[in-house]
Amino acid sequence: MRRIRGWLPYVLVLLAAAAGVGALAVRPAPGPAKQPLDYVVVAGAAGLRWDDLDPRLTPTLWAEASKGSVGWLSVRSGHRVTCPADGWLTLGAGNYAAWSTDRVPGQCPPLAPALTEPDNLGANLEQQRGIVQNNQTMPYGAVPGALAESVRCTVAVGPGAAIAAARPFGRVDRYEAELPADAKALLSSCVLSIVDLGTVAGAGEQRRAAVARADALLARVVAGRPDRSLIVVAGVGGTSSTSRLHVAMAEGEGWDGGWLTSAGTGREGYLQLVDLAPTVLTALGRQEPHGLFTGRSATTVPGRPAGLEDAVRGDHDADRRATAQRGVADEFFTALAAADLLLFLAAVPLMVRARRHAGPRGPAAPSRILLGALEVALIAVALAVPAALLADAAPWWRAGRPSLVFAAVTLLLTAVGTVAVRVAPRYPRTLWPIGAVALIGAVVVGADLLTGAQLQLNGVAGYSAAAGGRYAGVGSVGLGVFVTGMLVVAGCLAQYIRKPWRPVVMVLIGGIAVVMVGSPYLGADPAGAIAVTAGVCVAAAVSAGGWLTFPRFAWAAMAGLGVTIGFAVLDLRRPPAEQGSLGRVLTALADGTAGPSLQRAASANGLSLVDSPLTVLAIIGVLMLAFCQFSPWGGLNRLFGLHPALRAAGAGTTVAALIAGPLGGTALTVAGAAAAVAVPVAVLTALRVLDHAADRTRPEGESDGPGGPGIARDVGDTREDQPERASDGEGVTVESRGWRP
Repeated sequence: MRRIRGWLPYVLVLLAAAAGVGALAVRPAPGPAKQPLDYVVVAGAAGLRWDDLDPRLTPTLWAEASKGSVGWLSVRSGHRVTCPADGWLTLGAGNYAAWSTDRVPGQCPPLAPALTEPDNLGANLEQQRGIVQNNQTMPYGAVPGALAESVRCTVAVGPGAAIAAARPFGRVDRYEAELPADAKALLSSCVLSIVDLGTVAGAGEQRRAAVARADALLARVVAGRPDRSLIVVAGVGGTSSTSRLHVAMAEGEGWDGGWLTSAGTGREGYLQLVDLAPTVLTALGRQEPHGLFTGRSATTVPGRPAGLEDAVRGDHDADRRATAQRGVADEFFTALAAADLLLFLAAVPLMVRARRHAGPRGPAAPSRILLGALEVALIAVALAVPAALLADAAPWWRAGRPSLVFAAVTLLLTAVGTVAVRVAPRYPRTLWPIGAVALIGAVVVGADLLTGAQLQLNGVAGYSAAAGGRYAGVGSVGLGVFVTGMLVVAGCLAQYIRKPWRPVVMVLIGGIAVVMVGSPYLGADPAGAIAVTAGVCVAAAVSAGGWLTFPRFAWAAMAGLGVTIGFAVLDLRRPPAEQGSLGRVLTALADGTAGPSLQRAASANGLSLVDSPLTVLAIIGVLMLAFCQFSPWGGLNRLFGLHPALRAAGAGTTVAALIAGPLGGTALTVAGAAAAVAVPVAVLTALRVLDHAADRTRPEGESDGPGGPGIARDVGDTREDQPERASDGEGVTVESRGWRP
């Protein structure tokens, strides 16, 4: 029986690996394929947004959007600011391309490609060869002109269209500076036509005039469209350093209503600029060039409101919400990092005094009122991120001062959560605050995932679609909160059962986390699921007692590797168009084209490390935990000695967070979110353990308590469990019989 118990954690580690593979194996079935069309016309207007459209001022745009399928277009390119030239080049490359690497301080430069017309048919883009060479050295490995090379003939109307239609050596098959009066002959001469509707920039009357010109030109395109054709209208780029969401619509046979979406976004109503090139080829029934496109072909899904006004305005104005989110998110996490730092600095002297008071003779204990106020403040900052996630359910972004409204809603929700934790009858229990805060975080993120991750989309504690990083599932902040919550809750619950069965609790609750993070219907984050699996395996191996030894680490590593291999095998067996991120990376490694992917991941990690306020939160959290772990006054060793399952949860959370960030290209973002939730309540719990140390220490000459020499049982704490011997961090071994977490 003892031998079976000894093997139990390792068996459960394998079960966690199996759960991870099961979660990652299931993917949504692809929708029915559309019949190929004979022609595609792409009409682009850099800067065109949904708030530019009006049924009276832009009748053609409004009519096409009402008849066809619509969505929000993220115009991310190889340039940090997607100016019109970058957008048109990305359209033609089907990959994140950059026209220039020059910094854009405010407004984008005017679109001015160097075009020559050596004959009466086509044109040459003089800069194309140098641009192709420059993009080959960039992280994305884009090949400008890949779309034009995939069809026999391409028509371009206008300078922006010439950039998109130019082949890699610069030749534009057929070029017209302006659309002729009778456009049908021109648009029927090649299977793919690209029309530049102009650039929509500025504000007020200037912008309305540019939109009116684009609408009038589109009316001529619609009048001259060939039979059996698809018209795609897109705001192919931005005009300033502020990222926005732009217009995307497709109208034609099989594209007559609903939302646009793609496997690249996984979210109804959202497309990426890089999705347009594969959409063109799929509509024409052509094969994509191998390894050159990073986007996925667009499809249509039902569920769009009947009226266009209801679909893109009011509560559904995704561009307005995403724009407000990005500014408020930086302010929120910066303020949270400052609050954490101030509270940790305030906690240090109280921990020092509490530790000194642990001896039989020492200074007076810290004030009860001061300790109580600090505990409430630590609970509040730990609940700030879950409260911010819930605050995104309110339309704060529609207010005149969105940051103030968001702050007010978040503070209100934080206060409600703090009061709920504080007034609970179990509040005096040592582990109640950390367990309650973890449970709240896990429930908030889990409920959001079960309802489609609506709170995280364009949410302050989520991700912005305008940034072009993630559009569905769990974000890096949500992942940090969720894995922390699930593992800490598992660690707190495991304290109530006997040691041999603690891994069962860790695996059952951790397995739920793996399934929710990895499922394409919920978290849609295979890299995150692999990281969570590794964390669950470590927590399960350590929860039975002892430290993370090499055999336990080896078993945990094997389980994480097993999940990775299992998912990779399943993913590689799918068609290339249906493969996930891991399958694509492995395919690129096999054919020798993985260099740009690895360079891109390294670049994303470096950028996130420098730019994200969550990096500061992670650093502050690590420093405070180091103080609690290694200083004589920290108390973390004593806490883990008395509650080893909580130590296991901490180890698992650390492993999962440190793996998930780099795998997802977000560096320390996941770790920062985990630290924002876990570290304040960990400090609170350690402070409680230190503060009660004197209650368990007898002065010299008094009789020993039931726990052994010099140790008395904590008043009111009872638990029917086998005694555990744990170190308090100073080499003193303490019997834990009679302790309740």
